[in-house]
Amino acid sequence: MSEYFEIAYAAASKRLCLFTGTGFSKALTQGKVPGWQELIEDVCDAHVGNLDLKESLFPKTGSNPLRLEEAAQIVGMDLAGQGENLHEIIAANIAAIDISGKIPNIEQFFSERSFRVVTTNYDKLAEKLAGPDCQSISPGMPVPKSSGRVKIFHVHGSIDYPPRMVVTADDYFNFMTSETYFSRKLSTVLHENAVVVLGYSLGDINLKSILSDYGGFMKNNFVGSSIFFVSRSSVDQPIRDYYAACYGIRVIDNTEVEEFFKELNRQLPRAEKILSRSLRGVDKVLNKGSTFKDSFLKMEDSFSEILSTLGAQGVSLDSQNVVKMFGDIVKTKQKLCGENGAWEQYEHLASWLINLGALIEIKGRSLEEPFLKAVRYSMEHMSKEMRLGYSWHAYKRWDAGWKNVRAANRSLIKSYVLEKSDYPDAKLIVSRG
Repeated sequence: MSEYFEIAYAAASKRLCLFTGTGFSKALTQGKVPGWQELIEDVCDAHVGNLDLKESLFPKTGSNPLRLEEAAQIVGMDLAGQGENLHEIIAANIAAIDISGKIPNIEQFFSERSFRVVTTNYDKLAEKLAGPDCQSISPGMPVPKSSGRVKIFHVHGSIDYPPRMVVTADDYFNFMTSETYFSRKLSTVLHENAVVVLGYSLGDINLKSILSDYGGFMKNNFVGSSIFFVSRSSVDQPIRDYYAACYGIRVIDNTEVEEFFKELNRQLPRAEKILSRSLRGVDKVLNKGSTFKDSFLKMEDSFSEILSTLGAQGVSLDSQNVVKMFGDIVKTKQKLCGENGAWEQYEHLASWLINLGALIEIKGRSLEEPFLKAVRYSMEHMSKEMRLGYSWHAYKRWDAGWKNVRAANRSLIKSYVLEKSDYPDAKLIVSRG
């Protein structure tokens, strides 16, 4: 998948940030790290004297009457009346949990690579994975002045300093309304790196609030989407569309955390090998009048390499030079499709167009016309059935990848194809919505 190559390229260029939630810690501990509600319930069971409090906050039937941070506020008030502290109890419970199970691919990545971690978790499990060459940065603790191979930002605090852990409604209010070192640093880290979200639900309020600013930045500056959401389960199309439009998130679903790192580790050697070459090559094309060699553009991953390089350089996909480059690439790829026996080129072209349609919203940009012409060309040279002169594999790429194209781009393509083309297999793909 091109997404994995883009992430590996970001890691190779040392601009990868992992954004981790509770599900990530669960993956490191065979599920022993409790979820937020489970954590509060455990505190109620062990420390709260009022036996009815837990049932009133977390009834066995029906929905909870309060949000979890509000429930935590009430539990904290009850504990304070007994001379106990909610934050310290939670910190002690979490500190007792250690890494367990077989996670060789996660361990390999954390022990070998340079990257950033932004986490809302209180635990220090990521630090244990990274080893001594790691900076752990938490509210209430001194900010390290030295450099580290891995930097871990605990935006909601950590067990190192329980008073600054974001647990209760008051804590959340202070976190959301205060301009701190952490809020400023978080913004910088998200804007300057490719971000992989691990261990969250797409509906998580923490995820949405932290990423909302990044989504606006991405749209206003017209950079490609560099947020990838890894989900253990399948993500339905309407949910994909919503988060792509609002936050610029691309989804990798049906994937366990360990499985994700296995594929990432597999892609990294190649990404490292081509990193310096691709940076020089794209710079020559954009700024020095060069063109890509046909032999390079014949390779399926060359387009992903180009997109990754643009991301690494922070280049706008709407700049005049980039649009010209895309137009030249598409024309060359179409020429390569016309060579004898070059059926794989049709498949590549379909994949490239799907990738571009997943990255950015096309409508109203100077890239719109060449993109739509290339889509029509691709779709009119594919076939659902195995027919002479048409690419069956290109059809399979569009069939599988149509869901990954942004909703606005699907609508744009549909209108264009239905107006410009009478080819039935093209209409079949775009009529899915």
